[in-house]
Amino acid sequence: MSVVNSPLSDGDRAVVGSALQGALVDLVDLSLVSKQVHWNVVGPRFRSVHLQLDEVVDTARRHADTVAERASAIGVPPDGRAATVAKTSGIGEVPDGWIHDGEVVQTLVTALAAVIERMRERILDTAEPDPVSQDILIGLTADLEKHHWMFQAESR
Repeated sequence: MSVVNSPLSDGDRAVVGSALQGALVDLVDLSLVSKQVHWNVVGPRFRSVHLQLDEVVDTARRHADTVAERASAIGVPPDGRAATVAKTSGIGEVPDGWIHDGEVVQTLVTALAAVIERMRERILDTAEPDPVSQDILIGLTADLEKHHWMFQAESR
């Protein structure tokens, strides 16, 4: 039972809620991974990569809030707890300690690609049951794809 009334049917709310929850987890983890490598990047491109990582963190955090609030609006309680993120994120682990700028760039290319792939699946899943949530997912995926492009360009 939901404490928030939603215009979505129970079945549609379940599908959309799952998509939004998955998006939230991936965005929270993306912000954490980006901040972790941000603190540990070293190398000749330190400054540019360091600043670029902050942009990803800002994007991920902003969209995570939007996604979580959308879930709440349709009557699905969002779960961004550390244990939930650790269990369900689609992003792999990052190395600990100092990380050379080239490896940081590749880490972000890989992380962003994983999140984008999952977001595109969620876009398809939400098309019929909730175009409003789908629109949110489309917008955030566009922003992530821009970061992905920029990190790929950085690695060439």
